[in-house]
Amino acid sequence: MKRLLQSIGPAIIVAAVVLGPGSILTSSKVGSQFGFPALAVIAMSTILMIAMVALAARIGVIYDNSPCDQLAARLGRPVAVIVGLILFGLVAIFQYSNNVALISGIAPLLDSADGTSSPLTQGAKPAIILIVFNAFVIACLYRLRHLYGSIENLMKWLIGLMVVAFLINFVVVFLTPRGYTPVTQDEAPDIIPLLGMIGTTFSIGGAFYQAYLVKEKGWQLMDARKGLFDSIISISVLGLVTAVILMTATRVFYGRPDPVALGNVGDVARQLQPLFGSWAKIIFCLGIFAGALSSFLVNALIGGTVMSDALGKGSRLGNQWPLALTTAALLSGMIIAIINLRDAQSTVNLIAFAQALTVLGLPALALTLLYLGTRPELTGDRKVPRWIIVLAVLGFFVSCIVAIRTGIAVVGKFS
Repeated sequence: MKRLLQSIGPAIIVAAVVLGPGSILTSSKVGSQFGFPALAVIAMSTILMIAMVALAARIGVIYDNSPCDQLAARLGRPVAVIVGLILFGLVAIFQYSNNVALISGIAPLLDSADGTSSPLTQGAKPAIILIVFNAFVIACLYRLRHLYGSIENLMKWLIGLMVVAFLINFVVVFLTPRGYTPVTQDEAPDIIPLLGMIGTTFSIGGAFYQAYLVKEKGWQLMDARKGLFDSIISISVLGLVTAVILMTATRVFYGRPDPVALGNVGDVARQLQPLFGSWAKIIFCLGIFAGALSSFLVNALIGGTVMSDALGKGSRLGNQWPLALTTAALLSGMIIAIINLRDAQSTVNLIAFAQALTVLGLPALALTLLYLGTRPELTGDRKVPRWIIVLAVLGFFVSCIVAIRTGIAVVGKFS
């Protein structure tokens, strides 16, 4: 059992970055609007994510060099650069939503008793908070020794704490009388949060990074079974936590005669009232802050590492180029957030919108993984199991459909 637990590592980092503050808020929004039927979307997304992460892990152990180096050798360096730019752009969007979620998580903690906002979250103060927090994350990035080991251990603890907290809250919520009779809502639910939840649960960008993480772990072809076990367990935990958050929000918000808009973290925090009473807002917001810490660093590492690899500048954590480009990813998300925060009318809607945009580049990344995983020279032990390829192909088509639907929804928002 101990040896099996030691096999959990790289994919738990992927799960931690996907289960950031934005996905917590987005899942709550989906639960309030769609109810329990949205669980089918989580189940589908989780299964497809397991296949993609397992495929990426297999790619990481069957090739001696990195994925983008393989692409450059087979299709030319420009193709690798395009893939790197796509993933870097997705990371910047996701990082932007993390910054917005961070401010929305801090703001309710500083509200006065009558609900008015504190001066600390008005004017230039949110920008100062984001600058200080990002500076802290960048300092950790450069100061941590044995970066991979430190990140893996931290993610295991954070995921474990999140599982326990949300499960306890889930049980208490369902043991507490609902307090109202659900009614049918007249208005059709907004599709953007649902697309955002798919984009976070079925995060091909996160899955792509698994190929790099298994190399950092030092796994070889003989460790392929560990990679599969790691993928199944870690991503199943991701799906479980997402489902628990959604069901909790459904129980508290769905079908209310007086619908809750869930325009800010204070609204979402009401789902913790049955367990924590008046402490609900504080505990939920601190959870958002903790989720931001884990997601901030690893998400930026994905963009920085893959972009460096795409440029042929190396892909090992701790090297100069990956660190510099990771810093660029952090700063990009921060700057976009600072520019847009002053115009944000509803932070939860803004986060859900940003999360939905991340699906637009998924088909290209899925196609890249499929290309590397189906080369004819991959035979014998190096051959990727057929069931992984079949599910990955299905995931590619799903990503195409979701990307098209997201594009239509985004155009509709601005038309």
